[in-house]
Amino acid sequence: MRKAAAPLSYAACPRTGLSAFLPERVLSRRTGGTYTPAPMSAVTCEARGSASYVSEGSALVPRRPRLLDTVRDALRLRHYSRRTERAYVGWIQRYILFHAKRHPAEMGATEVSRFLSSLAVEGRVSASTQNQALAALLFLYGPVLGVDLPWLDDLVRAVRPARLPVVLSRDEVRVVLLALRGMPRLMGVLLYGAGLRLLECARLRVKDLDFAAKQIVVRRGKGDRDRVTLLPAVVRPALERHLARVRAQHEHERDVRAGAGWVELPHALAQKYPNAGREWPWQWVFPATRTYIERTTGQRRRHHLHETVMQRAVHRAVREAGLTKPASCHTLRHSFATHLLEDGYDSRTVQELLGHRDVRTTMIYTHVLNQGPAGVRSPLDGLVKGDGVRVPKLVGPGGRYPVEARRLTRTGRALWKGGKLPE
Repeated sequence: MRKAAAPLSYAACPRTGLSAFLPERVLSRRTGGTYTPAPMSAVTCEARGSASYVSEGSALVPRRPRLLDTVRDALRLRHYSRRTERAYVGWIQRYILFHAKRHPAEMGATEVSRFLSSLAVEGRVSASTQNQALAALLFLYGPVLGVDLPWLDDLVRAVRPARLPVVLSRDEVRVVLLALRGMPRLMGVLLYGAGLRLLECARLRVKDLDFAAKQIVVRRGKGDRDRVTLLPAVVRPALERHLARVRAQHEHERDVRAGAGWVELPHALAQKYPNAGREWPWQWVFPATRTYIERTTGQRRRHHLHETVMQRAVHRAVREAGLTKPASCHTLRHSFATHLLEDGYDSRTVQELLGHRDVRTTMIYTHVLNQGPAGVRSPLDGLVKGDGVRVPKLVGPGGRYPVEARRLTRTGRALWKGGKLPE
């Protein structure tokens, strides 16, 4: 005898109300000649999206959130940046895959230490990368899982070694800036002239430039903190011409007239000021060449210039300039701080312009000034007068000169040979 088909179960979606009934065939099993619905059968409440509710028998209950979704919610609740969110989620995924997809609640200090040790020994990652992975796991076990962490006090933290920044001379900076073209040149001038980070420069808006006060207001910089830095006077004409072209593109050419012209607003300002996204003060100083459609609102927006465009331009400029230093976009910021200290500005002023939390971070640049090892004269240079002293060649026992003359210069050897060398 043919078995009867499983009955259809209709569930109302709690999000859309009574008008959204979606048929869902419930898995059944035969028990005593009657069919009973199988537990935890997913019921999709919307035509688009994942199953947010599941059925337990005849009841419809919310689906238990996934671990990574909980991590994202905890990060956004504490206003972590998007880059931090992607980094933390990536490390947690690697941690779970490293232990054969075991749930983190089932693991502890042994598994964390094994994962971090594998990064250092097998992956050969740097100390900062290892500490970033540890920070992601601390966030997972602390705010997300709510696990007491007394065992984490015994973990060995990698000590980040002290590194000196790469600094360009003033002539090298001039050559690199002249090798840039178009919008990257203007961005490079601000990186060096105002001490901006790359993303701080790319995320500048029109309202952040104060030409009258010769200041740049950096919004939501590193650590989500604002600061004020200087606006070089020599860049003002070029920057005004650039803004005139950007405004013509925004208002008169293809953006506003084509139904575009929107930009992303921070936090919930788009709900408080619905039309602010198309206003001129909120536009990017360095906009991208293409537009995109935002999925949730359907707006055609224009993002700021991607940071990789500037990174490739600086790399190409350094190569064309023939420099051997591993210079990057951040090297211009290092050069800005070092040259200010060379000009006699105090470290506290430079600290405020750079946005450092601790003055010890700013004091790193004092080690690359001419007052350090570069300002000390070698005793070899004092053996003879003038520049271009040649280091003597070392000769063996059968050489022309005695062994004691190996440390002498060419002039010293000549004096030794003539017997006029003073004792």
